[in-house]
Amino acid sequence: MFLTIAFYQFVSLKNIDQLQAFILKFCQKNSIKGTILLASEGINGTISGDEKKIQKFIEFIKEDSFFKDNFKNLEYKESWASKNPFYRMKDRLKKEIVALGVEGVSPAKRVGQYVSPEDWNALIEDPNTVIIDTRNNYEVDIGTFKNSINPQTESFREFPTFVEKKLKDHKNKKVAMFCTGGIRCEKASAYFKYKGFKNVYQLEGGIIEYTRQVNDLGLENKFIGKNFVFDERRSERISEDVIAQCHQCGVPCDSHVNCINEACHLLFIQCVACQEKMNGCCSISCKEISTLPAEDQRELRKGLHNSNKIFKKGRSKVLKFKQ
Repeated sequence: MFLTIAFYQFVSLKNIDQLQAFILKFCQKNSIKGTILLASEGINGTISGDEKKIQKFIEFIKEDSFFKDNFKNLEYKESWASKNPFYRMKDRLKKEIVALGVEGVSPAKRVGQYVSPEDWNALIEDPNTVIIDTRNNYEVDIGTFKNSINPQTESFREFPTFVEKKLKDHKNKKVAMFCTGGIRCEKASAYFKYKGFKNVYQLEGGIIEYTRQVNDLGLENKFIGKNFVFDERRSERISEDVIAQCHQCGVPCDSHVNCINEACHLLFIQCVACQEKMNGCCSISCKEISTLPAEDQRELRKGLHNSNKIFKKGRSKVLKFKQ
């Protein structure tokens, strides 16, 4: 079994290029795979490997004098898999560990109030609370909290525009935010405070921790559908509700696939019947391309590259049914 940990911490960092090299060397030496992002505002990562080596990494990053106690309070979430969900180790330097694109927003200095999963249900049941799902549209499609607002974003960078257009008159209301693991709503809550919102709350640990405590403590589950995750699983079912539909025929379905045409690779929702009918493709043209010999497909892909369109689920003109 492989142990996977997801972690982040907003903390002011210096010499991040040196930190990057030091962390990468350790991970490669211990056969740890995954992705770690470093920026002057902090660290964000998901890594997987042998249990003893992951525990060794935790001790390393929390206690090694090289890090000057920057990560001594680093928290992480664990999950297990029969095989490593990652194929290689990536250690990247970024301007932000979660890209909002607004100068002056610093979660290391000011964020909203953390709300435990145990207290979250009462907060979102309050009629004076505005509940915001800070995730992207393709994530919200398959699962969310009841009565939450979907900002309809394709990337987190679009979130400030949503706030300016839809929420600028709610500065005195309670604003409660959530995301997958907590990092985006923490950055979003810092942005809300930056914009003058007074009563800002965020779900501590995100949907992942909420689900764990619902199961461990027997809390009432207010999340409906699946939680989208960024590994080969693509999602975790939290309730039996199916709130999405196949993007090709419209039947209830919440299973994401990528178009098997490598020149497309569009992420969308496809039922089993359409998967068989369309050969795992999003369109007739992609289906036709997928039947060509591999060499011909490679020739067609020359000069092309996949962009963020692979995450524009439900936004493609070739998909008849979309939210």
